[in-house]
Amino acid sequence: MDGSNLHIMDKIAPLISSSTAGPLGVVHLPRLWLKMLLGGTGHLAEGYKDCGPGYDYMVCEGLGIKPDDARKFVHEHKPSYVAFEKWVKAYPGAKLDKENIAKLNASITGYNHDDGTRKEILGASGVADDHTAAKGACDLNNLDDWQTVHAALTKH
Repeated sequence: MDGSNLHIMDKIAPLISSSTAGPLGVVHLPRLWLKMLLGGTGHLAEGYKDCGPGYDYMVCEGLGIKPDDARKFVHEHKPSYVAFEKWVKAYPGAKLDKENIAKLNASITGYNHDDGTRKEILGASGVADDHTAAKGACDLNNLDDWQTVHAALTKH
């Protein structure tokens, strides 16, 4: 196949998990970069914010970075992920010591959505809300992303 019949969705869900870390070791940072890059290029799927309250702000603020500065940098420069991490490392006053990163990562991976959000995501994904269902926000967000991509790719 030469690729001429392949089409990319105009709007893309950010399929990097919040529990994923890049070389710097900060979870959610790769997803935040992707969301901002998709937002800055007009390709972020509906319903997603490119840098908003929640994990995005938790990561920026936890690292000592102003969310608007990160968003502006990515929108203007459209860096690769590695270039974005270099920018984070060079950010004046960035808190990148191992203890701070470990504390930030624990706050992300240990966060649970409220019951309403959990039930909504599980229901939309067709997962029973029982003792086996995901409780953590990272896992629930993965389900939500996968459902979003599936719906976009299979709509007629």
